[in-house]
Amino acid sequence: MKRKYLPVAVSAMLAANMQQSYAQHIQGEVSTDSIRTYHHLNSVVVTGQYKPVQAENAVQRIRVIDQQKIAAMGAQNLRDVLTNEMNVTIAQDNVLGSSVQMQGISGQNVKILVDGVPVIGRQNGNIDISQLNVYNVERIEIIEGPMSVNYGTDALAGTINIITKSSLSRGIEAGVNTYTESIGKYNINGRVGVNRGRHSFVLSGARNFFDGWDPKEGWDYADFKAKMPDSNRARQWDPKEEYNLNFNYCYRLKRIQLRYKGDYFQDLITNRGNPEGFYGYTAFDDYYRTCRLNNAILVNGTAGKGYNISFLAAYNSYQRKMNRYSRDLTTGSDQPGSPSDQDTSDYALFNSRATLGKSASGKKLAYEAGYDINVEKGTGKRIAGGVKNIGDYAAYGSAEYRPTDSLILHGGLRYACNTAFRAPLIPSLNIKYTPHKGLDIRAAYSRGFRAPGVKELFFEFNDSNHDIIGNDKLKPEQSNNLNASVSFRKEIRQVQLSVEVASFYNSISDMISLALTDSARNQYSYINIDHYKAKGVQTNVSLGYKHLVATFGASYIGRFNQLSGGEETSIPKFSYTPEARLNLSYQVPVWHFTASLFGKYTSKNPGYALDTAGNAVMTTIAAYTIADLSLTKTWAQDKISISFGCKNLFNTGNVNRLNANVSSGTAHSSSGPLSIATGRSLFVGLGYTFTHANTKNHDQQQY
Repeated sequence: MKRKYLPVAVSAMLAANMQQSYAQHIQGEVSTDSIRTYHHLNSVVVTGQYKPVQAENAVQRIRVIDQQKIAAMGAQNLRDVLTNEMNVTIAQDNVLGSSVQMQGISGQNVKILVDGVPVIGRQNGNIDISQLNVYNVERIEIIEGPMSVNYGTDALAGTINIITKSSLSRGIEAGVNTYTESIGKYNINGRVGVNRGRHSFVLSGARNFFDGWDPKEGWDYADFKAKMPDSNRARQWDPKEEYNLNFNYCYRLKRIQLRYKGDYFQDLITNRGNPEGFYGYTAFDDYYRTCRLNNAILVNGTAGKGYNISFLAAYNSYQRKMNRYSRDLTTGSDQPGSPSDQDTSDYALFNSRATLGKSASGKKLAYEAGYDINVEKGTGKRIAGGVKNIGDYAAYGSAEYRPTDSLILHGGLRYACNTAFRAPLIPSLNIKYTPHKGLDIRAAYSRGFRAPGVKELFFEFNDSNHDIIGNDKLKPEQSNNLNASVSFRKEIRQVQLSVEVASFYNSISDMISLALTDSARNQYSYINIDHYKAKGVQTNVSLGYKHLVATFGASYIGRFNQLSGGEETSIPKFSYTPEARLNLSYQVPVWHFTASLFGKYTSKNPGYALDTAGNAVMTTIAAYTIADLSLTKTWAQDKISISFGCKNLFNTGNVNRLNANVSSGTAHSSSGPLSIATGRSLFVGLGYTFTHANTKNHDQQQY
């Protein structure tokens, strides 16, 4: 049996200026979002905005997670970051990866962007957020509720925009960070950049390795008992190896910034099977290879008095290969499985978006107009006809009116033509009222929609275990969303106080679901089902005093029960799940030392499903808690940083599901424990940053 010894090597991803940023934070206002332990309230946001604005001035309610908080968590990918967020639920599949649910709605309705470019490659409707690394991320902006006017399909439950680092603050920058975790994670990333005059070049790369984890391994440092060969080759969390390479070039004019970014990503998941047969000489192993290649040209700036321009053109490709081999465990040789066990799926997306807006300071009226083009191509033997294309061509516009300094009215409209379905007209309305400084009241109505994807329309999968076909008659999902929030900020005797209360209601019609459509043939297809609804309320309270910041958050989310219809049923219309979050951070400036605690409690999640006899029974996912502790120390003007800590303090792994073995009505029923996280682990890390100022170019450092 392989044992994992706690490494003495050091690792982690920590921002070099963490201490300075934190000091600035505690001297300023404390944000309503708990994660803003390291987030300044005056952070600039760009998602869905006419021009970059401070977060508190945006008409939408935008959460910002900056690089200081990401570093303090020891987060390696988007999954790690979102684990601590309110109204966000993470699910784990050993093969499909990590998916996200927002506002009680599945990740199929969550739009994920990188620098405004949509991320493609959904498996079972979800983006694997563990593939989105954060070592080169400046901040993450989250908007709950539909953003369909700006970003079109999939932006029904919310939008997550990952903003990568695009500029340099010095003439030359270079750095390396390593991360090691006792469950078998070994990561390293590096970055080098040069800023010369109007030009800047940044090249970065990373290798992340995880050799798999299983609950039976535990912290087995002294167990030298003999084990049967290959008795533990199959693991609950599969081994994974990832490579990233990123290139960024910026050219700055007086008012315009031109940027090219290219990203390459590949990973390999090894899903080993248990020994089979009477003697256990053979096993079936599956290999899942993913390759992403992203290219984008971005232009941002101003033109004339008060005019803002934004343009992007991007081409993204995604390929996923699945290969099965039969391994002879006595010789170590592999033999390919049957042709039906091998599969390659290719998806490509061309996206172009441009806006022209006017937003001059002191003017009551601001507006913008733009277009959004998305052409998606799917290729593979499980796509009807082998190749399918879907084109979406949209025009949108919005206007913002300020009748007084304290009131903002914002309305938007989107019209689209789609080659596969009839797109609805999408409106939105936002209101922001500030009766006095420190008090903000926001309310919004948004129409959302989600277009059927290539897989849902044209999928064909037939083997001994599956009979799934697409449905080219599907209609897009549509939703009506209402949300409102009140936030209050005030300084009371050196205590920075911030309180926020927010609520939402989302009603979805024509929701797309995979269901049994032919019981005689046991055939499944995608259909438009009836309504689905979700609603909730949350509150966040943040306190900052000297070098201590404490934040508490709580939410209460209700999810609609599909079986609640009819007069004879006693099933409630909604099942509710409470959540609570506590974040603490304390700094010792003299020592350049920071201690942070991130904790989130998720109560039991009830629901209803049909058992094998067709009776409605209650299903429940047990409650669980995820908490992380990290300690950070820097030297040499923050150029050298070391961090260490413990993840998953309460050792949460699998969570029990009651009545899980019921008929789910889908091709893949849910049964057995739910995988939430790997067990308790220790991590340790080291980061080094080298900078060399170029005083001649100092005035041109930032656009």
